[in-house]
Amino acid sequence: MREKAVSRSREHSKDVALCGLFAALVAVGAFIKVVIPTGADTMNFTLQWFFVMLAAFLLGSRRAFTSVGVYLLIGLAGVPIFARGGGPAYLLRPTFGFLLGFLLAAWVMGKVCECLNSWKMGALMTAATAGYVVYYGMGMVYFYLITHLVTLQPIGWKAIVLVYCLPEMPADYILCILAAIMARRLRPMVQAYL
Repeated sequence: MREKAVSRSREHSKDVALCGLFAALVAVGAFIKVVIPTGADTMNFTLQWFFVMLAAFLLGSRRAFTSVGVYLLIGLAGVPIFARGGGPAYLLRPTFGFLLGFLLAAWVMGKVCECLNSWKMGALMTAATAGYVVYYGMGMVYFYLITHLVTLQPIGWKAIVLVYCLPEMPADYILCILAAIMARRLRPMVQAYL
């Protein structure tokens, strides 16, 4: 009985350490950025997406979701770990949907990896592409809703796609490829730790 309790405690400690590590990596990724002027606002190309994918590939759906969730909660609590600060007012920014997209995409990519149960490049790219679609889809829908219902400065779908998303989409897809390559190399170390 005691051995089971110790084993559970170790597993919990490992989960906390890994989720905390990846939450920190996503936060660091927010500060590695290129500012892209778009329309009336700016968008930031960051490495957050890269670390979200690594979390999904290496940790699985549950831990990746937890990692990104912790990152979002810390940022919304006011710690300036988003690309432009933090705090609850961030919920009203049209671009916050992309951060929510990280959360859902992390879970989806982790789940696809678990279902495919393969570390071949094709399987990882299938998971990355599914996450990419979820990430951009969530970001665009949130952007549309906030500009139409909250800020009352409506921006149409065409502008959202062409002005706010298209400049970053090719680079983010290249990050999908790089994350899949990196995950294949890091997997043995992470599996040994787990």
